[in-house]
Amino acid sequence: MLKHVAQINISRMRAQLEDEVMHGFAGRLDEINALADSSPGFVWRLQTDDGDATALRVFDDPLTLINLSVWSDIQSLRDFVFRSKHRELLLGREQWFLPMDGPRLALWWVEPNHHPDVDEAKTRLDQLANEGSSREVFTFATVPRD
Repeated sequence: MLKHVAQINISRMRAQLEDEVMHGFAGRLDEINALADSSPGFVWRLQTDDGDATALRVFDDPLTLINLSVWSDIQSLRDFVFRSKHRELLLGREQWFLPMDGPRLALWWVEPNHHPDVDEAKTRLDQLANEGSSREVFTFATVPRD
């Protein structure tokens, strides 16, 4: 059976989510989450009862947001990230998010029906930061070839 791909990405906000500086990002969360949910290849995403993960603070820094999801394949995830309206948020991210030391994104293979928890995702991000890309954790630019 083919593996799915999990992804974690993190961003450090310029201000609290309710602040006016974050309005362009926060105002599109529902739209972009709905787009992800309906995108080909989407499997699962971390979310609270409010429908997103912005209320979760899993890092020591309260301004760091986490996004964690699972997709059926790399191409489906890549299409969502770079070829959908999500791309507009990527192009505007400097308005809402600060530069960060270390990787902001990590990808890894998971078994179908596995939904990684936050600890697993943070471990993969740390692994990428400390050891670089490998078959166990990688980026879009370093997807392992079989």
